[in-house]
Order: sequence, then structure tokens, then C-alpha cells
Amino acid sequence: MPSLPPELIKKLDLRRVRAIADYQFGPGAGEALFPDRAEIIRSKRTGRVKHVCLDGSLLATIRAEDGLLSLTIAGAKRLSAFLGDRYKVVVSEEAVPFVAKGRSAFAKHVVKADPKIKSGDEVLVVAPDGSLLAVGRAVLSGWEMMAFKRGVAVKIRAGISKERSRSSRCL
Repeated sequence: MPSLPPELIKKLDLRRVRAIADYQFGPGAGEALFPDRAEIIRSKRTGRVKHVCLDGSLLATIRAEDGLLSLTIAGAKRLSAFLGDRYKVVVSEEAVPFVAKGRSAFAKHVVKADPKIKSGDEVLVVAPDGSLLAVGRAVLSGWEMMAFKRGVAVKIRAGISKERSRSSRCL
């Protein structure tokens, strides 16, 4: 069986990760998140697409459990303008320093949340002024984040303060 040329494999991999982003965040997200010069890194063991990088920075990882994307701060910055208010959780000024350090965002600190967020969705956590603070996974749905006054709303994976000290670099 003849193997495909490397440039065709790169093009197919890029189409695949863009399709995942379009499914997860809406049509056009793949183009906004992954430009043509994005580098796809495959697992040496399984051969599956594992990471997507741009200019030496990790943008996203494909989660093994469901095949969806886990964003890094660099990826969230690229996607933030495209998303507008979708997939965003706004926290109070009081919670900003904690969330930026990578601590969980609690429901009592949620000022605004996209009502279409479902539990388990990848979300961007922002300050009241709209600046990106962190990325993580929603524990509650968007309307639950607004209704509840107790419990974790978003399990933070990476905050901007931690990201500055420990930069996500591609090898």
C-alpha cells in the first residue's frame, strides 16, 4: 500500500483539527484557531493527532477520552475574539487574582455566563473588563452557574499567571 506524501498528510490533519474546532465551538472556529502554518504533532505510540502548535506555542491538545480539544491560554487568546460572548464565563473582580492563578471558579463569583454552556464544555473565563483569565471545563451549565451560589462552576486547567511562569511550548 503506497504511503501518502507528507504535505497531503499535514493538510488532512489540519482539516481534521479544524473540523473538531468547528464542531466544538461553531462554524469558523477552526480557521480562527488553526492557521495554515499550524504544526500538527502526532503520538509516536499510536500515530494519532495529539497536539496543535503555532510558532512554538501549544494551542490545543486533543483529549483522548472524547476526541475534543483542550485549549491552552495561547489557543484561547486566538479564539476569544471569534467567540464573542459564547463559551465565556465572567467572574467578579474579587475572584480575578485566584482564577488567574489557576484556581477553580466558584458559582458565587460568576457574574455572567453563556446560557448555552453545558456541563463538560471547554470554556474561557474572563474578567469583568473582558480580559482572558483562564481556560477550563465547565462543571455546571451556564444557567446553573448564574442560579447557584455554592460549588465549583469551572474547573480551571490553566490561568494566565501560571502560563507566564510555565509557558506551553511545543518541542
